[in-house]
Amino acid sequence: MKDLATLTTLIDSFSKLPGVGAKTAERMAYAVLEMDQEDALQFAEAIKNAKKLVHKCPVCGLYAEKDVCDVCLDPTRDHTTCVVISYPKDALAFERLNEFHGVYHVLGGVIAPSKGYGAAELDIDHLLERIANEGIKEIILATNPTLEGETTALFIAKLLEGKPVTVTRLGYGLPMGASLDYADSLTLEKALEGRRKL
Repeated sequence: MKDLATLTTLIDSFSKLPGVGAKTAERMAYAVLEMDQEDALQFAEAIKNAKKLVHKCPVCGLYAEKDVCDVCLDPTRDHTTCVVISYPKDALAFERLNEFHGVYHVLGGVIAPSKGYGAAELDIDHLLERIANEGIKEIILATNPTLEGETTALFIAKLLEGKPVTVTRLGYGLPMGASLDYADSLTLEKALEGRRKL
């Protein structure tokens, strides 16, 4: 049977999504074909509207529908404490906590020389401007605990040395309910480094 060009284009479009392989993209494309017309058009409209109406906040880099995001506009937030994250979606974990009431700064990635992504590609200059102009007193580096995330955090920490701001890093260690014998050496090392008095 000859491939249908329209279906192939739809499959190719789905395969551009992160974590979606050829088979999953194919299943998604066929699922769209099985949808009734109204659902399929709503799906297409949702994608179109997301691209048209959602943009990055010019202050912090989180996604917003207004000119500035809700976090930056909120006067009840502690604008002296700023969590530095790699991507906008990373803020969701903090927002679910209902314990963090500071603001964010999105770098737009991590330093990854193997992928041709250096410090120049990150929104670091804007972070320095914010520290100087917005009264930020603490920077919490919350990049992922990967080689690239650690490299990025260390780079920013070094850059902020001597600036009138406290730089902290998220603690790591053993998750609640974990067994010591299953922990890898790096996790145990970080748990030891992050120990505190009881």
